[in-house]
Amino acid sequence: MLGTSLLGRLRRRDPGDAILRRAARLTLVASVVFFGCRYGAGSSTLATYGLFGTIAAGSFAQLPGPARRRARILVQSLPVVWALIAVGSLLAWSTWAAAGGMLVVGFVVAFAGVGNPRLVGLASAFQLFYILASFPPYQPGTLPERLGGVTLAVALLAAAEVFLWPDPVPVSYRQRLAEAADGIAAFLDATAGRLTDPHAAAVDRDTRRERAHDAVTAIELNRSPPASAPTAAGAQDRALRICAAALREVLAEADRLAADAPAEPIPDLAAARLLSSCADTTRAAGRSLSPGAPAVAAADLDGAVGRAEAAYPVGAGNARDAPDVPRLCRDATALALADQVRVFAVGCRVATGARLVGDDASSGLFEYARHSPWTLYWWQFRSHLAPRSAHLHSSLRLAVALAIARVAAGVLQLTHGFWVLLATLTVLRTSAADTRTALRPAVLGTIVGAVVSGGVMLLVDELIVYAIVLPVTMLLAFGVGRLLGPVWQQALFTVLLTVVFAQLGPEGWRLAEARLVDVLLGTVIGVLAGVAMWPRGAGHDLRYNAARYLAANADAVDQTVQAVLGAVPPPEGALDRVRRRMVLIDSSYCQYHSERHDPHRQQLNWDAVLSAGHHVLPGAESLLRRNPPGCLAGWPEAAALLRDSAGRLRSAYDTLAEEATHGGTAARPPVSTRCVDQLDRIRPLLGEADLESVRHLVEVDRWLAGLADSLTRISPPAADELVGHRRKP
Repeated sequence: MLGTSLLGRLRRRDPGDAILRRAARLTLVASVVFFGCRYGAGSSTLATYGLFGTIAAGSFAQLPGPARRRARILVQSLPVVWALIAVGSLLAWSTWAAAGGMLVVGFVVAFAGVGNPRLVGLASAFQLFYILASFPPYQPGTLPERLGGVTLAVALLAAAEVFLWPDPVPVSYRQRLAEAADGIAAFLDATAGRLTDPHAAAVDRDTRRERAHDAVTAIELNRSPPASAPTAAGAQDRALRICAAALREVLAEADRLAADAPAEPIPDLAAARLLSSCADTTRAAGRSLSPGAPAVAAADLDGAVGRAEAAYPVGAGNARDAPDVPRLCRDATALALADQVRVFAVGCRVATGARLVGDDASSGLFEYARHSPWTLYWWQFRSHLAPRSAHLHSSLRLAVALAIARVAAGVLQLTHGFWVLLATLTVLRTSAADTRTALRPAVLGTIVGAVVSGGVMLLVDELIVYAIVLPVTMLLAFGVGRLLGPVWQQALFTVLLTVVFAQLGPEGWRLAEARLVDVLLGTVIGVLAGVAMWPRGAGHDLRYNAARYLAANADAVDQTVQAVLGAVPPPEGALDRVRRRMVLIDSSYCQYHSERHDPHRQQLNWDAVLSAGHHVLPGAESLLRRNPPGCLAGWPEAAALLRDSAGRLRSAYDTLAEEATHGGTAARPPVSTRCVDQLDRIRPLLGEADLESVRHLVEVDRWLAGLADSLTRISPPAADELVGHRRKP
């Protein structure tokens, strides 16, 4: 009954047996490598590096995607692995040389993730390769054996990923993004039909709207597991995040159009035709994210936008013609929606690896995609060499902690000093809260494992026994331990190391004692580093960067309005500040996504915060293209209305920035964006104004109302959305 209950518990925690399959692959490869090298080739060096190469690449490396992609990344990483082992082996002659190398390697490997997404999942594995090689004995002559053992392990593991019980291909973020695009496209089709036919089936439209909202909710980062979420700093992951923000804004604009459906049919409505084109482009762009699908071209959408702009009901220029303000509102909303659809389409091209040329990057959001990968990497590195960069903080924290651990292990002349660094690497997290969370299972699990290991080694002195139980111990450590929890995982890993080293050297029960001492020392160093260096983690940086980001957005909005009124030149500098600050808040949020969140502190909906900024940038650029600077300079009444709206919006941005800095979320009154309310706002201003000026006023005021509405959607996420993902060792 106990066995059945345990098996049922494991199956519930591992739907599809993904963890157990991976543990079986890892056990088989590690057993073949270790036994073949230790007993077949008779080399302890080959066996040690082969086994730890398998553990580092198979357990510590966190690689997303299908099996063939993971295998390809492992094989491609071999030159870096060889270089790290070679450097570590050459620096092992001196504790201080090895510690200095650890400081450099620890920082470079961790910080390189801002430019190359693959290094994010490989960082811990790379650090382990250097750590293992940097400890005595100093034997440069064994370098060929060390490299041979690691190469054999990585090659066999890559083959096993593809051919041995391969995992089912997971549902990727791109697939969820494509599903959201399909759902929104269906809702756009229904909304377009509603504009020309008010008697269209409301039930079908409401059903499509509900499905679209569910699909957009599913692409929020806090609902995605860390392995599949596009949280890397590379061009493609960054484009996927922009695509998600654009889809949220498309859905919001579609909601406004659905609420503004005319009471009577309006044939040949430009907004309806534009919506249909937007639906087609959204659907095609989403499908282009699938492997092998053709890239989407925005030419059809651009043509539809041009026709919609030409069809603005501006009359013949006679001031006595009554402006059709409701239609102006609908057309302005449809054009704003089309702007976001174009952002989504361009983002999909960047996400699939295309390099933009010509006028493809109509929005400054994608200016980075015009340049070569090396130029982009350099920009990424330079952007994150900033005092408030979460990546810089975490990389420095980890490098300093590992270097101190290496010095401590060398000065104390610990026999298995690399266990100190392994414990530091396991415990240290990007925030003190996460470090404290990892501390208890690491210490408790090591104590339990050391007690069990010491007892076994006192009772058993036959080498053949340890050889027989090694595969079973591996399967328990790599599979069952992960499923039962961190304490069990650490305890079983301690037993595994004892079983391995019992076959490499005659140390007896003192091996368990050494393991316990080393782990305790490593955890102390990790905890001290986590508490002393930026203990609040990415959450603190995120709040600071969010406040500056929102302030930059407020400045850009204010200067855009002033430019339309002819008071200032076009706000190129303000928009450029928004782009620069977007990089830092985006990076902070991606790291924050992997941290444990304080349950006592109210959280903002950070996806909505970032979307609010994404709404400003392309919206301001398109607004100024259709409404050139100074187009409302001769209308003082309109200037007063727009300045009042911009002032209230700046206050809303300032309030939100204060909430982001200090926590808490105040209730925000809803902002009406319906055309009937738009008409009530501007009717007193119409007077003798020409229709072209009315059109400019409607579009600018509509843009400000949309921005205010996007701020009202920023509320605390539901309790089940606060996914405090923990990094697994």
